[in-house]
Amino acid sequence: MSEPPPVEPSLAAIGEFREAPAPTVAVPADPAGTAPRLLVVPEVEGLPSIVWPGPTDQPTWAIPVQVPAGTRGYAIFLPLVQEGGATTAAAPPAVAAAVAPAPTSTSPATTTPSTAASAAEAPPDTAPAATASAATTASQSPPAVQSPPAGQPAGGGRPVAVTSGGLPASYPPPGPGYAFRRTPPPPTFFERVWPGPEATGHLATPLAVLVGALGVAAFVPLGRTGIGWFLGWLVLTVAVVVAVRQHTAELAPTERWVRAGWAGAALALLAVLAFRNAWWLVTFCVLGALGCAALAIVGGQRVRSILFSLVAAPIAGLRGLPWVRRHLRAPGSPGSVRRVVGSVVATVVVLVVFGPLLSSADAAFSQVLGALLPEISVSGVFRWLFLAAVGGLIAVAAVYTLAAPPDLSAVDRPTERRVGLLEWAPPIAALTALFGGFVAVQFTVLFGGQRHVLRTTGLSYAEYARSGFWQLVVVTVLTLAVLGGVTRFARRDRHLDRVLLRVLLGLLSALTVVIVVSALSRMYTYQKVYSFTGERIFVMGFELLLGAVFLMILVAGVRWRGGWIPRLATALAVVLLLGLAVLNPEDYAARRNVARYQETGRIDAWYLRALSADATPALAALPDPVRRCTLSWIADDLAEPDPWYAWNRGRDRAREVLDRLGPEAIGNQRDCRRADQFDLPKTRR
Repeated sequence: MSEPPPVEPSLAAIGEFREAPAPTVAVPADPAGTAPRLLVVPEVEGLPSIVWPGPTDQPTWAIPVQVPAGTRGYAIFLPLVQEGGATTAAAPPAVAAAVAPAPTSTSPATTTPSTAASAAEAPPDTAPAATASAATTASQSPPAVQSPPAGQPAGGGRPVAVTSGGLPASYPPPGPGYAFRRTPPPPTFFERVWPGPEATGHLATPLAVLVGALGVAAFVPLGRTGIGWFLGWLVLTVAVVVAVRQHTAELAPTERWVRAGWAGAALALLAVLAFRNAWWLVTFCVLGALGCAALAIVGGQRVRSILFSLVAAPIAGLRGLPWVRRHLRAPGSPGSVRRVVGSVVATVVVLVVFGPLLSSADAAFSQVLGALLPEISVSGVFRWLFLAAVGGLIAVAAVYTLAAPPDLSAVDRPTERRVGLLEWAPPIAALTALFGGFVAVQFTVLFGGQRHVLRTTGLSYAEYARSGFWQLVVVTVLTLAVLGGVTRFARRDRHLDRVLLRVLLGLLSALTVVIVVSALSRMYTYQKVYSFTGERIFVMGFELLLGAVFLMILVAGVRWRGGWIPRLATALAVVLLLGLAVLNPEDYAARRNVARYQETGRIDAWYLRALSADATPALAALPDPVRRCTLSWIADDLAEPDPWYAWNRGRDRAREVLDRLGPEAIGNQRDCRRADQFDLPKTRR
């Protein structure tokens, strides 16, 4: 039989390949120019070699290919049988052989004589009827498939070849016309964990986004605290709930109540802005509200899923924009969208045309209209656009995520415990002993009092208290990180491991609780001697929260079930912020400073001057010139009236106090220089 013509091998003939991150090597061409040979991989320990399963006289076809070093794959051989004188592809059992990674040195191909001889007798019109595939560990562009020039030495890789038998004469030979089907890349993180929802075409989704954007832009006073923050967020929340009520019904009842609790916590934190005016308190409340909103949208129970929700929520706002746009392009919706947009445009045109005319026609109506609507200016337009964009993105994130929430089980997957007893026990035991010695000294100071401190350290009791508070706060935070790492990575295979974990971590947690109490006592003592501030009160609350977390760790260590701690700790943080709002920390700090001034004649007037309007009722009880100094900045801040959507109870009460005192009770910087004689000694540390 005549020798088959040389055919440029195609990628379709050899199946699917993905290139590994290594240089490709070529199979050497037949130096003698003979017919294609059947190449098989040399036998590798643990992997079978490729063996031709057909009879010795079976027609075959071999295609030399380039295979990257490190490629793993398999080859499938389909023998051909003769039926009625025509060569057709039969379906006998195929043999698959694994291909091991190619070594760096050259592995010569092994030639099967019988099949090489039969390949030389293959008819010219036969074509490959079998394929070979190789799956690799990296996803890159496929390597070039070609026969190297004659005489070229073999590369450093192991050759892989595929065989096939002759096909009917009408079947086209392999060539450039064959299509290459590339192996799809592995799924991305979002494809595995968070593929996202499909566009349904309902107008509820874009309408919820529109209402949320307009609500935030219309009500939120960006430069002021006020009730508008609560009203804008309430409008946005209601719009989202209406749009996704069908999807929230699919959640488990317990999870549904938890999500509703986080949404309610966000509203409660933003309601604080209608009653308190302290900048640091309202800042933490806004940040806490955003965090609670993320938990209401994405969910989360453990540390990683809670942190993931904080990151996933803003990502969802960007990922959901194309999804919302597809709702507008869905079949049947363009007409409705056009009608809604036309209605909104017509409403705006009517208000813009008739509003100024009626306002100029009547002064009383103009005053009412000016109180209801904000002043139109360039800065106001930019503020509206910014707030509308923020509100719209939050609504998009909420609707997009609740329609198809991510799989948080993939985020909270269990961690492999690799740290053995010999690795974690000595440092934890040493840290426990160190904490024990520190706690023993603290009890000595507690019972010895100021005399013991002055005799042993040379510091006053207040200086001693201040010198260690911040260090103890850092120690508490670091200890919490150590406990989290040990409980996550320490092995618990043996009974001894579990017993030592309970004992050492329990002792460490109990001693840390004592350290927390010591830190709180130090800060309280320091503030009694010097001055109370709202920020120091907040830090004391944060340290108290850490102490509660350590108590929860002690409880969880009894049965090794601490999955409830992260969610409960987050809820306690919300309770802490709401508790501070009820306490009114700046008013409390002002009242304590006023009481100390009445007892000692010392007061930090410059600090009290920087307090917010929340402290005005307490500062009004001070005598001149201290009162004139401390109320000067507050009076300047309250000079301009607030619009209705920026109403704040703290500022409203402060205006009532200032009106009762009269303008002569308000001073300036000159009064503060006179009040400086009542300040604390400048040498304090």
